[in-house]
Amino acid sequence: MAALSEQAFWELVTTPDLGLDPQSVSDHLKANLSNLDDQQLIAFDKFFGINMRKCFTWDLFGAAFVMAGCNDEYGFSEFRCWLISRGKTVFDNALVNADSIALCTPVYHLNEQPYPYIDEYDLIAGLLYEERNEDELPFVPSGDQPAGKRFKDKAKFLKQAYPQLFAKYWQ
Repeated sequence: MAALSEQAFWELVTTPDLGLDPQSVSDHLKANLSNLDDQQLIAFDKFFGINMRKCFTWDLFGAAFVMAGCNDEYGFSEFRCWLISRGKTVFDNALVNADSIALCTPVYHLNEQPYPYIDEYDLIAGLLYEERNEDELPFVPSGDQPAGKRFKDKAKFLKQAYPQLFAKYWQ
């Protein structure tokens, strides 16, 4: 099979239905990835890791905090998975302006609250590879601290930094 391009990565990782529940989004990706050979899975995992590191920023952590009360590293990882699942355009726009995430609709809700998280979405390629080869792909952490300056978590600062997200999601 041919090498996996960045464009193919985004086609595989982008959910076809933005309103799907997280498990359905994960199942869709797993089905897509099962058609890849081992080298393509390795390339996919590498692209995923690169993009997880790109969005490991305080600016996006603040957006997750405003949108869904995200306040820990694990939740932020799952938020970044969700962000990647929204596709390249949404992802790239969020890197430039985190408040642009307010334009992402629909957003899945759990218990009537926005739930912009996908649990272990970043592990799917590695788990498929491990099932096939009884060997793990190398884990590359995002880093110790998000890039940039930490967001201020007081409402008046959040409203100023994320006006669209604040208006739409702040409780």
